[in-house]
Amino acid sequence: MPLDIVALVLFGALLHATWNALVKSGTDKQLDSSMVALGASVASICALPFLPMPNATAWPFILASVCIHFTYYQLVGVAYRLGDIGLVYPLMRGVAPLIVATTSGSILGEHLSPVMFAGVTFICVGVLTIAADFRGGNSKAIWVAIANAVVISLYTYVDGIGARLAGNPISYTLWISILPPIPLFAFAFLMRGVPPVLVHVRRTWRRGLIGGAGSVASYGLALYAMTQAPIAAVAALRETSIFFALIISVFILKERASVWRYVAGAIIAIGALTMKLG
Repeated sequence: MPLDIVALVLFGALLHATWNALVKSGTDKQLDSSMVALGASVASICALPFLPMPNATAWPFILASVCIHFTYYQLVGVAYRLGDIGLVYPLMRGVAPLIVATTSGSILGEHLSPVMFAGVTFICVGVLTIAADFRGGNSKAIWVAIANAVVISLYTYVDGIGARLAGNPISYTLWISILPPIPLFAFAFLMRGVPPVLVHVRRTWRRGLIGGAGSVASYGLALYAMTQAPIAAVAALRETSIFFALIISVFILKERASVWRYVAGAIIAIGALTMKLG
């Protein structure tokens, strides 16, 4: 994988860890995840006039992606309500690339080299080591995280193919970021009523805008990378975000981390280096 693509994916991973930390630290995990989606939508609308429309062949993938991302954001909120980020985030982000890596040959006809597959394996082992070391979770949080990993692998395929068909991966990213708040907030209004949701929006719009901008930038970088490198390899390298999440938790949030989390971080770094060599 070219060094510039590796650098872009790693930067996107940092952004991804940051917006997930914002959701976890919020007061209402369900609405906060929807606020990130809303922030991503606002940021995307601002950039939309400067880019061409996606090709017509990409629109079925855009609409499918909106539906899948609705499920994704809902499960993110549930997972962070049930479990700590140290458990939930590694499971969601570690299981998903393993699913993609083991199925991309039959689904896309993309076969990773032995070195690239070794890198994928290292990264997955690293993030799952962090999850295994965490003791504060429960079985419900684990199952929700694994379910969302399946959803993540599904939108990875849909968006990886859609970005290639769109002609411009950034345009594709903008459109799949603009539309999800529509079903998310329609569902929130239905379940909670309009006034309480609007009160939360007024209180947290800055957090949502910052997190949303980071979210759309992170995913846009990943989708661009998927047009330049194998989807499974990019999906795995993106999961180095858990390494950045560990750094944020220790040095910014001042949370304690066991030696096994540092070992896991080293394994993730080895995986990223291995993928570069492949």
